[in-house]
Amino acid sequence: MNANDVEYSKLAEAALFVSGDALSAEDLAKVIGIASVGAISRIMDGLIKEYEARDSAITIAKIGSKYTMSLRSPYSEKVSGLAGAPDITKGALRVLAYISKNGPMMQSAIVKSFGSSTYTYMKELLDKEFVSAKRVGRTKRIETTSKFKEYFEVK
Repeated sequence: MNANDVEYSKLAEAALFVSGDALSAEDLAKVIGIASVGAISRIMDGLIKEYEARDSAITIAKIGSKYTMSLRSPYSEKVSGLAGAPDITKGALRVLAYISKNGPMMQSAIVKSFGSSTYTYMKELLDKEFVSAKRVGRTKRIETTSKFKEYFEVK
């Protein structure tokens, strides 16, 4: 790693820490000031390996096409009481649990169960990439994503 890569790596690490959300290579490229998404991927791969080698309580992972910084499982459970407000609203979490339990389903069925507020919750879940939606006729087929499985540690 050259001196620039070390500085870029530190900027990427700082961006993930401050953001609290998963960031795409494009997002990181803007922050760091590099036009090459390939260079970002190389830097992030190095950062992921560095955190793995450290055996730190903090980990950096690639979820889908985005990068995230989080705590490893045994540590997150012990310090979760110190965390601030949740990343997801209570209503959206209820809808997400319902979708997870009942598998892929039509949005119209979710609306029948939860009412019209479902649309607000679905927007939140789609924005956070916990669910995906595919249009089927006049409704949508909703299912959980790999990001949901990794975030909530669902097997």
